[in-house]
Amino acid sequence: MKQVWWIFRLLILCGVVPLVWGSRVSAEERLALIFGNSAYGSVASLDNPVNDAQLMGQSLTQVGFKVTLLIDATQIEMKRAIAQFGRDLRGAGSDATGLFYYAGHGVQSFGNNYLLPVDVSLSDAADLDLVAVEAQSVLRQMASARNRTNIVILDACRNNPFSDISELNDNGLAEMKAPTGTFLAYATAPGSVALDGVDKNSPFTKAVVEQILTPGQPIEQLFKQVRRSVLKQSNGMQTPWDASSLVSDFRFVEKPDEPTPAEADELQVWQSVQATRDPIQLTLFLRGYPNGEYADAARLLLSEVIAAELAPPAQEAAVPLSDAENLMFQTAQVDGSLAAYEAYLQTYPDGTYAEMARSEVIALSKGTAEDPQAGPEAEREVEVEPEQIPAQPESGTITFASPLESGLGVVAGRSLAELITGSPAFPPIEGLPEAYWKDQTCSNCHQWNQDRLCTQANAYLNLTMQRSLTKQHPFGGVMKRALKSWATGGCQ
Repeated sequence: MKQVWWIFRLLILCGVVPLVWGSRVSAEERLALIFGNSAYGSVASLDNPVNDAQLMGQSLTQVGFKVTLLIDATQIEMKRAIAQFGRDLRGAGSDATGLFYYAGHGVQSFGNNYLLPVDVSLSDAADLDLVAVEAQSVLRQMASARNRTNIVILDACRNNPFSDISELNDNGLAEMKAPTGTFLAYATAPGSVALDGVDKNSPFTKAVVEQILTPGQPIEQLFKQVRRSVLKQSNGMQTPWDASSLVSDFRFVEKPDEPTPAEADELQVWQSVQATRDPIQLTLFLRGYPNGEYADAARLLLSEVIAAELAPPAQEAAVPLSDAENLMFQTAQVDGSLAAYEAYLQTYPDGTYAEMARSEVIALSKGTAEDPQAGPEAEREVEVEPEQIPAQPESGTITFASPLESGLGVVAGRSLAELITGSPAFPPIEGLPEAYWKDQTCSNCHQWNQDRLCTQANAYLNLTMQRSLTKQHPFGGVMKRALKSWATGGCQ
C-alpha cells in the first residue's frame, strides 16, 4: 500500500471540494382543453378541425399534458368544459400550465372574438353572444387561476360563415389582450383568413405539432418556426400571429438530461483518478465526493488497489489480506494526519478501529481550524508535469536543515525544513481548480514539525515500505528518500 500520505494529498484536504448536485424539480402539472368542431348544422362544415384537434391532443399527451378533448361540441358542452377547465386550473396550483386549443369556425363582432359550436344558428348579429362562445371567457378562466403559464392556440379563421349578415362581414379574428403569463397564438394575422388545408390537417396545426416535439425549444422560438413553415406552405398567403405576456420560460419538451457543471466536473475527475489506480488519489476523490455518483465504485477500487499493494514481491513473506485493515490503521497512526485517518474510515467505515479513527479525525479537524501551523511560504518554482520529473539517486545521510541534491528544480538546494513549508508545483488531480491547491503548504494540513516528521521518516526504514520510495510523487520521490536517509541518521 502507498503509505506516504503527504504533499500529494494535502493539497485538496486544506479546502473542502464543493459538492453541488443539480436538483431535479418535478414537472409542473399540465392541463389542456381541446375543441375540434367540423360537423356544423346550419353553417358550412369544415374538413379538418376534428383531425387537427385529435392530432393536437395526441401530441400534447406525449409531452405531459392531461388532455380533455371534445369533438363537434355544442354550445352547452363548450361552456361546461371551459368552466370545468377553469376549476381544474385553479386546483392545480400556481405552477400549473394551462393550454386551450380550438379548431373550427370563429368570427369577430365589435372587436370581440367568438368560437362557434356545431349547433350555432344565427340570423341577427345581436344574438351572437347568445348562441356562440366568447373567446375572452377562456382567458377569464385562466386569469382567475393565477397560474404561472397559459397558452391559447386558435386555428379558427378559416372563413366567415355569416358573410350575409352585414354586421359580421369582417374577416378573421380580432387581436386579444393577453393577461399576464399568457401566450396567444393565431393561425393567421388579425383580420385575415386561414387555410383549412388540402390534406388531413391545416398547415398551421400541422406545423405547431411538428415543432412541439422539438426538445429544448422555447415557445417563442417554436411559433417563429411555425410562422416560417406556414408562410412557405401557403406561398406567403397566411402569416401566423402571436402575442405574449409570459413572465417565465416555457418549453413543451425540455432538453435531454445533461449533467450539471458539477456533475460533469465530478465525472472528469473520476475518470482521471480511476485511470491512475492510485490509492492516494482515490482517497482524495472520496474526500471530495463522499456521496457522489462514483463514490461506491471508488471505494471498491480503493479496496482492490490496497489489497494489491499489500501483496509483497515473491521473495517476501505474504501478507494475509485479512490484515489489510490492521496495516492501514497502523499506517494512519504512524502518519498521524487527518488525511490518513479519513482514508481508513473511507475504506472501513464500520471497521474495528472506526471509533478511534473518528475521535482522531474530530481532534485533528478542530486543531486545524483553531491553530493552523502554516509555515512561511517558499518561493514557488515553475510548474512541472509528473512525467517531466527527473530521476534521483539515493541520498546519503542528511540532516533536517541540510540542502538536498537533485536535478529537480523545486527540490535542489532546499532542506526538508523548507520543503514542508513550500507550495506544490502541480495539482494532485488533473482538472482540480487552483483555488484548492495553489498557495497551500504541507504544514497547512499535516501540522508537521520536526518530531512528527521524524515519526513519518522512520516508517521508510520498514521493509514493506521500500516500494513506496519509487512511487510517483510531486517531488519525484526525492523527499521520501531524503526522509529515509534522515531517519537512518537519527533525525538530526
